[in-house]
Amino acid sequence: MWFKPVNESSLATPSVLLFPDRIEENIRRMIAIAGSAQRLRPHVKTHKIAELIQMQLNNGITRFKCATLSEVEMVAETGAEDILLSYPTLGPGLEMWFDLIRRFPASKLSVTVDSETALSQLGSCARKNNRQADFFVDLDNGMHRTGMNPEMALQLIRQVANNGNLRFRGLHIYDGHIHEVDPEQRKVHCDSEFEAVNRLVGQLEMEGIEVGELACGGTPTFPVHAAYPSRTLCPGTPLLWDAGYSLTIPDLDFLPAAVVAGRVISKPNGQLCFDLGYKSIASEMSHPRLHFLELTAGKVINHSEEHLVLSSSESERLSVGDVVYALPTHICPTMALHEQVYVVRNQHITETWQVVARKRFYPI
Repeated sequence: MWFKPVNESSLATPSVLLFPDRIEENIRRMIAIAGSAQRLRPHVKTHKIAELIQMQLNNGITRFKCATLSEVEMVAETGAEDILLSYPTLGPGLEMWFDLIRRFPASKLSVTVDSETALSQLGSCARKNNRQADFFVDLDNGMHRTGMNPEMALQLIRQVANNGNLRFRGLHIYDGHIHEVDPEQRKVHCDSEFEAVNRLVGQLEMEGIEVGELACGGTPTFPVHAAYPSRTLCPGTPLLWDAGYSLTIPDLDFLPAAVVAGRVISKPNGQLCFDLGYKSIASEMSHPRLHFLELTAGKVINHSEEHLVLSSSESERLSVGDVVYALPTHICPTMALHEQVYVVRNQHITETWQVVARKRFYPI
């Protein structure tokens, strides 16, 4: 019953509860897999919370990876030394990027590029702002989302040789398409698709170009990349964990540290209706989107903006107003739906934390 606070009556729902003692243990386990805190560059998108950045800083982790400008701002405000924005940054976003560089001189900020257009725009904006722009080249080694073909990246990197406003800092390789349940099959898949990256690294070294950092992988391939000392590791989900990875990546041993709380708000025709609509639970996954901790759930009857209706053989024991707890299948987009979360220490709700980087900001 670790997930159930004794002061449950003060719990507003729907909400997310975080458990710092479990998060601390997950940080320790991440460091143990990596071999040292210095090899980690955890992804911030999972939680978007400044207090969790501080917990990682306290454990010696100094580098972070972000997906949005808001996340970069939050991490820089917390005092991190090195921040990578691993997302195409174009148009007005570039001026916002250089504003962050000006505001946070103590943090080393880098951005990924994966095209000549992106590199050209970054260089032009750097000259306009009289700044140096650090960048990683984003490589596509099989996911086909963003990233360059490794065989084409060499020419792009060569272009910065005589450009004083651009500095090549390394390669970014995200392989979120690799998620075999069997860890050996996952390793074979990962190693096979990394061969093109290794060839690029060899070419760069032959030409005397310093490769810098290899920022690799996400959660499923975390232990695979950890076996190669030259690679930096970028897991995100292990900090909070979720039911999805517990089922599909069972070889990774992390503690669930984020729980969704909801209430029974109605009992239509003997079914259960909860205040757990898809404005509070990530809905991109197929059902079950929640894995209840004290309830045997049956068929999902309806899931809409503010409601979740399902059948259950245990519906008779629950009354309107009762609180239920569940693990989300996907924690990252679930966190982004909440402006604040409850913090539970020693089974007591003690405070709330702001999910500050869920916000977006725009220039006028």
